[in-house]
Amino acid sequence: MKTIFFDVDTQLDFVFPAGALAVPGAENIVSNLDRLTRYAAAHAYQIISTADAHTEDDPEFKVWKPHCVAGTVGQLKCAVTLLPQHERLDRQVQDFFSVPQIIVEKQMLDCFTNPNLRPLLSLLAAKRFVVYGVVSEYCVRCAALGLLETGARVELVSDAIQSLDPSAERALVEEFRNCGGRMTTTAAVIN
Repeated sequence: MKTIFFDVDTQLDFVFPAGALAVPGAENIVSNLDRLTRYAAAHAYQIISTADAHTEDDPEFKVWKPHCVAGTVGQLKCAVTLLPQHERLDRQVQDFFSVPQIIVEKQMLDCFTNPNLRPLLSLLAAKRFVVYGVVSEYCVRCAALGLLETGARVELVSDAIQSLDPSAERALVEEFRNCGGRMTTTAAVIN
């Protein structure tokens, strides 16, 4: 079964307390993010990583304070989630079969607003997605529910996601399960 690891917005501005839009407690999932990334690399599982890439005057900043401005330190991915060999999906889909990690930049919460993501997923034809990252009830939700629409098996790694609101995360888990998603843990994925 072709598996792709789907890493959602594991960027410095979200994951660490000094980040511009830090998610409280996200630094506690870094060790699991590291374990998942190393496992994927060791087993030649491709990683698709989403990443906010905002302009300085991005319309999203009317809702959220400025974060992940393209070219800033805060926009960078956490080192433990970035493979040495990666490519950005900033053009029409081409031969991405041999790229270990593909970074999908976005300007909105939903990664599927990048017009190249759906064609990429069709090209790669994964049967299973392992999803993790931040923020559970926002960007992770959009990614997980969108991936379920592909018809593939989608697993959400409960100890490698972080929310702003625990009750919103519980609601996401219920919605995700009701739509056919499966919950898992880092240990279950890598063992």
